[in-house]
Amino acid sequence: MAFDSLSEKLQNVFKNLRSKGRLTEADVKTALREVKLALLEADVNFKVVKQFVKDVQERAIGQDVMNGLNPGQMVIKIVNEEMIRLMGSETTEIELQPGRALTVIMMAGLQGAGKTTTTAKIAGKFKQKGKKVLLAACDVYRPAAIEQLQINGEKQGVEVFAMGDKNRPVDIAKAAVEHANRHDHTIVILDTAGRLHIDEDMMAELVQIKEAVAVHQTILVVDAMTGQDAVNVAKQFDEKIGIDGVIVTKLDGDTRGGAVLSIRAVTGRPVLYAGMGEKLSDLEQFYPDRMASRILGMGDVLTLIEKAQEEFDEEKAKKLGEKMRRNEFDFEMYLESMGQMKKMGGLTSVLGMMPGLGGAKMPEIDETAAEKSMARTEAIIYSMTPKERQNPSLLNPGRKRRIAQGAGVDIAEVNRLVKQFEQMKKMMKQMPGMMKKGRRGIFKGLPF
Repeated sequence: MAFDSLSEKLQNVFKNLRSKGRLTEADVKTALREVKLALLEADVNFKVVKQFVKDVQERAIGQDVMNGLNPGQMVIKIVNEEMIRLMGSETTEIELQPGRALTVIMMAGLQGAGKTTTTAKIAGKFKQKGKKVLLAACDVYRPAAIEQLQINGEKQGVEVFAMGDKNRPVDIAKAAVEHANRHDHTIVILDTAGRLHIDEDMMAELVQIKEAVAVHQTILVVDAMTGQDAVNVAKQFDEKIGIDGVIVTKLDGDTRGGAVLSIRAVTGRPVLYAGMGEKLSDLEQFYPDRMASRILGMGDVLTLIEKAQEEFDEEKAKKLGEKMRRNEFDFEMYLESMGQMKKMGGLTSVLGMMPGLGGAKMPEIDETAAEKSMARTEAIIYSMTPKERQNPSLLNPGRKRRIAQGAGVDIAEVNRLVKQFEQMKKMMKQMPGMMKKGRRGIFKGLPF
């Protein structure tokens, strides 16, 4: 994730604070100097960092903290609270018109920020909530922009309104709104053109669209990898056309991510969503408190649970539960669990949300190697017959040799997988007893 380096630095600062029985004012100032450097290196806006450190320091050197039982933890708590406040404290939704009245949303942003893909992602979110969405292809300049929107719209099961690339964007927007009114759509999302940089023509075109149709929400898409430039872009767009919120993309990449911490403070506009990958499902609602937890290495259990629920198949879960109760864990279930892990963003994504596994404590995982290993495991399981998958006790040496040949792997890999499977089966057998212990058992020590 974008904040791994920042998380690691902040956790090292906090480790030093926790180790002290009592704190002096000098201790706090030294720690906050390190926090300041870490935030600046993460590309957080300088003015934002300066104010943030000032606010934390004023609270942290108060009598209640300095004379408390655990001043180090109190300082960490204050940093967490101020970070949440910096990002907006409360989660902000895209505001829709009441009832079945049509809401028009205009998407804006520079070329390369992922605006067209994000437009389709947003449409999918609204469709899940039971809204009838129409996507309007208003980008007539970028080659293949219309086709890209149509392909992604089809994947999301959302209608796309297009008039080719010979019409003016403002005319397409007007026609799309008329089409939506005639066909009972509740939301129209206008995918407008981006440019390599902000120019007068781009802004004039967006103003023209806003004057021609009643745009209720203007959403700006910015690329986290551009750092402070993302904040500058947000500020300029807000000043020239007025924006209602921001979506930050590419937060899963190797980026410092400071834009997320700066946007609200600099523009006064909320971050609405965070793009965490290229898949159309990789868009997370932005929760300032959860983001602060991730940055400070405290994990994000709630988002992990929500991701699991989104991919949750009730019927499969019921069958899985019944099999577990009867201790019938088999390779079909093993395969299913691997599929669920992929849907939730892979091993690194899941571990990154676990308390204590973010930043400095995150295990070193070679994502490419892990994916290759999973692919080999899948190949081995698919090389088994359905009976072998459902009854692993059938796997004698002869069958294992045949499976190894079918999967194109050494027989040692098949033996290793069978051994891992047997260990997992033992663990599954113990699971009901562990679950009975509840918080005092399996969940002991977790901060929820």
